[in-house]
Amino acid sequence: MVYGVAAITAPWSFHIGGRSTPFLFWSGAGTLTTPGGTYPIYVSFYPSSHFSRLRLDGLRPTGGVKGTGTICTSRGVAQYLKLTGTIYNGWSSTEESLLAFRLFEPKIMNIGQRQGYFNLYGRFQGPELVMDDRGEPGNTFRSGLRIEHASVKLAWTGYWTFKQVCANSTISPVN
Repeated sequence: MVYGVAAITAPWSFHIGGRSTPFLFWSGAGTLTTPGGTYPIYVSFYPSSHFSRLRLDGLRPTGGVKGTGTICTSRGVAQYLKLTGTIYNGWSSTEESLLAFRLFEPKIMNIGQRQGYFNLYGRFQGPELVMDDRGEPGNTFRSGLRIEHASVKLAWTGYWTFKQVCANSTISPVN
């Protein structure tokens, strides 16, 4: 049943980033580069029924993505993130498609506290998902981390690779 729904509503999810994705998700890791430092990052996403209805760069939205992310903020310390987004011009494939993500820190309870986030936009270039924030500032995380002027190349991998990189990272803690 799940595969039937995906075949009708998100056929791109069977082949993401030039590779077969029979479990309908893609995950990758890379190094998020900002003027304030570099941060190992991991993302995983799958099709979602929720997405922007607005055009971006003249492209129409064709589906939603949802998932998780993790950013390494200091050696062995990772900040869990939620991921939501939209795929543009990507009905049957992610080739030539634009992906827009918002990565944000979760709220345990919504009591009006601020929520840190940053946006990334990009396309698959071969097997790598190349993204940047288009100069849009995000919102400062509760830890004080602020991601701005960011870019990243994400390559297909599992969470374990990211976890190992984070454990061996030389990032200084956020002040």
